[in-house]
Amino acid sequence: MRKSAEDRKAEIVATMLSLADELGPDRLTTLAVAKAVGVTQPGIFRHFPTKQDLWLAVAAQIAQTMTSAWEVVLEADAPPKDRVTDLITVQLRQITAHPAIPAILHSRELHTENAALRAQFIALMTQFQTLLVDALTEGRAQGVFRADLVPKDAAILLISLVQGLALRWSLGQRAFSLETEGGRLLACQIDLFRPQAPETMT
Repeated sequence: MRKSAEDRKAEIVATMLSLADELGPDRLTTLAVAKAVGVTQPGIFRHFPTKQDLWLAVAAQIAQTMTSAWEVVLEADAPPKDRVTDLITVQLRQITAHPAIPAILHSRELHTENAALRAQFIALMTQFQTLLVDALTEGRAQGVFRADLVPKDAAILLISLVQGLALRWSLGQRAFSLETEGGRLLACQIDLFRPQAPETMT
């Protein structure tokens, strides 16, 4: 049975994401995507007029998957500390499920060749940062986190933890569990956000 246009577009995007992991974003060509899908190169361009449009569709798919995962966390309405932990955990799970993400974030395509793609990822990261800031601000107000915590700075630290860990995981040929290692390091970071216990006189 011939696939519908929407099904074919979804297949092309999924293949692009898979090959970005296998070949690397900067080595990936529409010809390679066409061969993997089993269509001609003009067949790819019938659905996506340019390679940049195809990358934007990949970014949109990543964004949809991530925002859906964030929404599940928010709907649980967990306490602020648990919400922070859960948001970071689902990010690590998304990277594990789509290991091309770190490579895409460091690709030439993203940084120099596709301004629209860069803007799309910046918007996604800003949205995630806002969710963390909201949870950290709420936790500070409740006394869960230290009174002098700056939520925006703390959110950037957490995002940097994820990005640095993902890069180490990728360079290390994924030899460790991203979620397990991330959970351990995240617990250390969260402990630094807690109010300091008053010193006792001896």
